[in-house]
Amino acid sequence: MTRTPHLDEEALAELQDVMDEEFEVLIHTFLNDSRERIAGLKQAVNGQDADALAHMAHSFKGSCINIGAPQLGELCRVAETAGKEQRLEDAPATVDAIESEFRNVTNLLEDLLVR
Repeated sequence: MTRTPHLDEEALAELQDVMDEEFEVLIHTFLNDSRERIAGLKQAVNGQDADALAHMAHSFKGSCINIGAPQLGELCRVAETAGKEQRLEDAPATVDAIESEFRNVTNLLEDLLVR
């Protein structure tokens, strides 16, 4: 089984071409929004709110896929499914994994912007 990459270099290169000077703004917006989304996921888990977890994870998944962060998007899909199936016992570990992967993605994106 191949591991999903932290970043989809091809998708990011395409985004960079399309966005040109706005690419950096897009990345910073994604990173800031993602921090808020992770806080929302934690809040949903702590509040035992499966519907909020599913909704928050779904929208986060979309932005991860759009920005080219497939592994983070996959973890969000797992959290979304847990919320939809009311399986909140699985959610804390998934949200921890999302937070950890987000740190990886953040470091890689920030490195990309420095290049």
